Amino acid sequence: MRVVSGICKGRPLKSVPGTGTRPTTDKVKEAIFNMIGPFFSGGTGLDLYAGSGGLGIEALSRGLDQVIFVDRDPKAVMTIKENIKACSFEEQTEVYRTDSQRALKALKKRSLEFDYIFLDPPYKKQQLISLLERISDDERLKLDGKIICEHGKEVKLPETVGSLNRIKDEIYGIIAISIYAFRETGQGGNESD
Repeated sequence: MRVVSGICKGRPLKSVPGTGTRPTTDKVKEAIFNMIGPFFSGGTGLDLYAGSGGLGIEALSRGLDQVIFVDRDPKAVMTIKENIKACSFEEQTEVYRTDSQRALKALKKRSLEFDYIFLDPPYKKQQLISLLERISDDERLKLDGKIICEHGKEVKLPETVGSLNRIKDEIYGIIAISIYAFRETGQGGNESD
């Protein structure tokens, strides 16, 4: 596993020890960032089921200013911190060991909004839908922001969740990527890239 592109291109990243975490492959990572970037001139990200931190670190390497990483597994949190240090992103990151619901509650209290939110939970459809609803209700996503969901290809997420629209979905082997953004109001059209 490595950073695919940007200022840390080629930098190797550690995986979380054990079998509890499934890292995003380089191929899928490249596909995700081609859909939403591929590069950024600033912005903030939230890597909510961060695992080894690969998606958030990739986003920083490609130009985001700041990323908050959340995972409840102590081994994952330790791995994220090691990978952040290896890429010299300590000043641009916050890492929290907690579950997604507590994290979203804390972020709401801080009134933090994000340009990009990465959701790669254990492959459970209902969990993704409830997370999308919560993010939409709590207004954690900036108006022009995007939520990137990684899930099993057998899971078909709804076209709309709360005030969010699915704007893209692609399948890569056994993995699917669904991207959500706020619906445009009063213009009757879908967002185009």
